[in-house]
Formats: sequence, C-alpha cells, structure tokens
Amino acid sequence: MSRVTPTTPSRRSFLKVAAATTITAPWFVRTLKSAPPSEKVRHASFGASGMAAADWGAISRVPNVQLVAIADVDMDRANAAKAKQPDLRVYQDWRELLDKEHKNLDSVNVSTPDHMHAPIGLSAMHYGLNVYGQKPLAHNVSECRQLAETAKAKKLVTQMGIQVHSSNDYRMAVHLIQAGAIGLVKEVHTWSSKKWGDSSPLPETTATPPAALDWNGWLGVAAERPYIGGGYYHPGNWRKRLDFGTGTFGDMGCHIYDPVFAALALTAPLSVKSDGPVPTETNWAIDAKVFYTFPGNKFTEGKTVNVTWYDGDQRPSAEIAALLGERKLPSQGSVFIGTKGLMILPHVSAPILLQPDGKEELAFERPKLEPANHWQQFVEAVRGNGTTSASFAYSGPLTEAVLLGGVASRFKGETLEWNAEKLAFTNQPEANQYLKREYRKGWEVVGSKA
Repeated sequence: MSRVTPTTPSRRSFLKVAAATTITAPWFVRTLKSAPPSEKVRHASFGASGMAAADWGAISRVPNVQLVAIADVDMDRANAAKAKQPDLRVYQDWRELLDKEHKNLDSVNVSTPDHMHAPIGLSAMHYGLNVYGQKPLAHNVSECRQLAETAKAKKLVTQMGIQVHSSNDYRMAVHLIQAGAIGLVKEVHTWSSKKWGDSSPLPETTATPPAALDWNGWLGVAAERPYIGGGYYHPGNWRKRLDFGTGTFGDMGCHIYDPVFAALALTAPLSVKSDGPVPTETNWAIDAKVFYTFPGNKFTEGKTVNVTWYDGDQRPSAEIAALLGERKLPSQGSVFIGTKGLMILPHVSAPILLQPDGKEELAFERPKLEPANHWQQFVEAVRGNGTTSASFAYSGPLTEAVLLGGVASRFKGETLEWNAEKLAFTNQPEANQYLKREYRKGWEVVGSKA
C-alpha cells in the first residue's frame, strides 16, 4: 500500500472525554466506516502503557486504523500490549522501530516521558510520518519551535494530546468568550491543585534497574546517572524531575491554559515573572505563582492582558475569590474576569457565567456544538479529510508559553522580557540557557532531514 498523504497540513479526564466523544459522535463514525480499505492508516506507538495505552487504544479503535508496532523501554509493558494483539511488532529501542518500520507506517503517537517527546517526534517527522504528540509538546522551548517548524516544512498532520481541547465544555468556553458573553476580558486566573514537585534532595542510594527495563534507553537524550529504586523516576515520578518532566505547569498547564489561549487568541507573551518557590538542583518546586503579560487584542479590554498561573496550594487572591460570590473555586480551572461579567471554567466541566457581582448566573445563548473526537480528528486528517484543531502550529506556541513559566521559576521575583521571534529573553541572558538542552552523544535526532 502506498503511504497515505494528507491533503491539509489525568487519566480520569481522558476517560471522561473519550467516553463522551465516542458515545455522541455517530455521524463521524459512519463517515469513517464508509472509507475504502485502501485508505487504512498504519500506526505505531512510542510508549505501551499509561497515557500511551490511552492514546494508541483510542487511535486504534477508530475505523480504518491498523496498529502495526509499539516501542517501550520497559519490555514488560511492551509484551503486555502484544498479548492483547499477537501480530503487533514490539521494540525496546524507538530508533530501531523507526529504522525498520517507517516505510510501513503513516502515523505515530509519542506518549513517553516529556524529555523524549521532541527527539522521537522530530525523528518520526524526518521520516515523513504524521505525529500525535502528548502534552507538553516538548521538554523545552527550543524543541517546541523545532517541532512546529518541521511539521510546517514537511506539511505533516500533527495533533497535541490535549484531548479536552475537543470537548464540548472547552469549545463552548471559547465560543462564549469570543461571542462577548462577559464583555472584553480584563484578566484571567488559572490553576491546578496537582503537586508535581519535590523539595527533597536527591537520594544517595541507588539500585539495579528491573531486568525488563532498558535504563540507558529510558534516559535517552538526558545525561547518564544511576537508577534509583522505589519509583523515583520510573514509572511516574519523572514529572517531578527537572531533566525528565516539566512539573505541574508542564503537565496541567497545556490543558488548562488551552481554552484561555484559544478564547483570547493569544500569541507569545511579552513578559513572565514567578513569585513561587525556586526548583532544587534536581527537582521542580510546587505552589507556583506565575504572572504573564500578553499582547491585547479585540477580545481584551486593554493593550495587554494579564494571565496568572497557580498550582499546589496556591490560589487566586481573596479579592478574586470574593468576586464569585458564594461559589468556591474548583480544584483545577480558570476564571475569566470581563467588563460585563465573569466566567468560571472548571477543568473538564461546563463553563459558568456570572453577573459582575458574582451573585447570579449570567444568561447567554449557547449554541449546540457538533461533537468532536480528538483522536478521530487526527486519523481523518492523516487520511486527507479535514484538519486537526491542536496541530503543532497551535500547540507549539501554547506549549512555549507554558514552559516559559518553568524557566521563570528559576529567577524568582524577576520580570523576564520575552522576544519570541529571537527565541530569547532580552533582559536576562542567563535565563536563555534553560530554553534548550544538549542531547547526550549517540541520542541525536535520526531520520532523513532532507
């Protein structure tokens, strides 16, 4: 079969959105089932369990998709996937999968720890493959820019794994703001109660990696170091570690900032400042408070608009909370403050419109939205039908903005002025070292760069 060529360029949250979109989208399924067998998308997954399993599971359940291969550094996980699908080809080294399988593939999902998103995603695109990449799009700002530019240059279909982006709740929130339901937006406050950080020093004890785990492969582009047992790195606590994860903001910011970014049509921030704790030598901090100033536009009251992020135990001030009347802030979400009212947007829940005093709900007509499914959208675009809503052209700048917050956390109290075109802070050169990383020798991006 010839390669398909596109014609256009929290676990609980995932299950809720996947279930809702699967049940409410029969029109989309009928369209997919009518496609001829020759248009089957051949797909591979980088990552076998956890969010990777959620991604390849959702993609492979879309009609006209064949899951061909999976790569995972933990062979126990890879073999568990093969047990469900005996004809699946499994690999422990993602580079070997690409080398041997790229001619048999049309698309991949990259659902690994954050530090490997860009090296694998870029390599796949250099081989001409369409990419569904988990959030955050990359581990650092420079990688985000490379992913977006490569996707554009090669005219590939891309989608970032912010599946709530396609939910009716978040799409409705974007509609309400842009329709003027609360007037022009004056400021936004957004937060997550998660605590992907660790103030403890690096443990002095080390351990032998499990027999099924390729620890060198797990490290990938990161510098060599001993394995630490007790789940310190693998399988989940890597999010807390500077070299592998992006903290709470990187994990949840791409979800929760998404409707803010989309509703206000935000571009790159002008500046960013952190008032929260500073990371340790090896770990991210918690209880962040990060202030952004973005250029204003037709959806905002002034020439600039402020968006503030909080995580852990941090929340908007008592003055902001008082604007909501008797309503309590959700554990994760946003509040938009407008000239005519307020909008509370709980994470993965319907937006709530309030009068300016917060005492009563604000009436505003809400249209019926056509259902959408994030994974089906990607598959259809690969097959040449339509486009994705969170392509790297959109999710790249979104992730760049989020990751700047992590950089700012290293410079507590300093306002860092950002020049997106130059990909640099203009008033604090020392901060620019955190915008990219040196890849470990032997783990460079692979594939044809022509």
